[in-house]
Amino acid sequence: MNGKREWRSLEKRAKVLPHDYKVAYDEIKQYIWKSSGVSTIDVFKFLLDMFEEGAASNKKVLDITGSDVAAFCDELVRGEQSYFEDCRKKLNKNIAKKLDK
Repeated sequence: MNGKREWRSLEKRAKVLPHDYKVAYDEIKQYIWKSSGVSTIDVFKFLLDMFEEGAASNKKVLDITGSDVAAFCDELVRGEQSYFEDCRKKLNKNIAKKLDK
């Protein structure tokens, strides 16, 4: 329940970003959900913090992300616990457990 509340709070913050930042945030969010399997919202908190600071400093969003936004996203999620990682661990554990019997 707390996770949902926290997510809604992040989305409210995103709604008030300047247009270019909001567009980038929405696209990055979709890319990260589809491609990375990240299972926490910490990466989105960090992203919003960066975007809010950039907007407050009158920087363009691509000054923050660089022109290769996908590479920016990949670097952003590097090291984050992912759903896929959890699945791999569970698969290996289950097979090892069943084969040891």
